[in-house]
Amino acid sequence: MKDGLLIGEVVTRSGTSRKALRLYEARGILPPPRRTAAGYRVYPANTLSVLAFVQQSRRLGLTLTEIQHIVALRRAGAAPCPHVHKLLERKASDLAALLKAVRRILTTWRSTDNHSAAVCPHIEANGGEITWIGTLSPSARRATTVPKSSSKATGSGSAKSRTPPSSRRTNGTSSLT
Repeated sequence: MKDGLLIGEVVTRSGTSRKALRLYEARGILPPPRRTAAGYRVYPANTLSVLAFVQQSRRLGLTLTEIQHIVALRRAGAAPCPHVHKLLERKASDLAALLKAVRRILTTWRSTDNHSAAVCPHIEANGGEITWIGTLSPSARRATTVPKSSSKATGSGSAKSRTPPSSRRTNGTSSLT
């Protein structure tokens, strides 16, 4: 389409899912696309650039709320870079504190044969409360955890695996017996 991109082309070229596109529209990160007479979404050409920004921002640990604010600053005509710099400085401080806490756990690792714990005594005994240097909101603190892997990069766990014919059950009995 000469005057914009249909949703399928945006999905293919950006690697962003249709669901994510609709979420970004709902959050105001992407403006509402215009619609054709048939109701198809038609996105402006700069949508791919905005999506590339969103993807890189997410990899850097920015939340959708933070990204929404940055995009709103840009749309209002303000330069968002000073704001982004402050956000990334805080993220770097928070990550440094998290790394310090992880290293403290690893350096104090010892046998826990006689220690009881709900899950892992190493973390429960040595993890403690992380002191956050930055003044990020609780949702932003959660965003500094390890990001989820892309299903395209690692493969999705939702794909069904095929059962070899020799192990299939027939008439309620196993063919392996």
